[in-house]
Amino acid sequence: MLCGGDVSSSRRVLIVDDDAVTVDTYRRMLQLEGFTVYSASNAAEGLDTADRVQPDAIVLDLRMPVVDGLGFLRELRSAARTVGTPVAIVTGDYFIDDSIAGALQALGATIKFKPLWLEDLITLTRELVAPPVAG
Repeated sequence: MLCGGDVSSSRRVLIVDDDAVTVDTYRRMLQLEGFTVYSASNAAEGLDTADRVQPDAIVLDLRMPVVDGLGFLRELRSAARTVGTPVAIVTGDYFIDDSIAGALQALGATIKFKPLWLEDLITLTRELVAPPVAG
């Protein structure tokens, strides 16, 4: 396991996933790394939480009932307060339609595939919350 560092200290991460086991696992690992973790089990709850807590990053499931990850991301990007929030889409669906993949990328989401090993989750989250490198 990776040890916590300055990047994670007090950074807020929102996990939006309809699978309670995944949410619990991700939450525990990220909390051990020093992140403040919020969670939501559906898109509506996630959008409300994102607006309320202004997370530094969001880890989002693509396949959720009612409103999927793409719908969530479109709504997130339409709100001024959350338009620039870094988002990683995590999915077990290896056959994402090209139009969906293109839309996710156009909306600024990083796409990662399950299984997402815990070390990869930590690295991904650290990358999401890290300040952009001036170039």
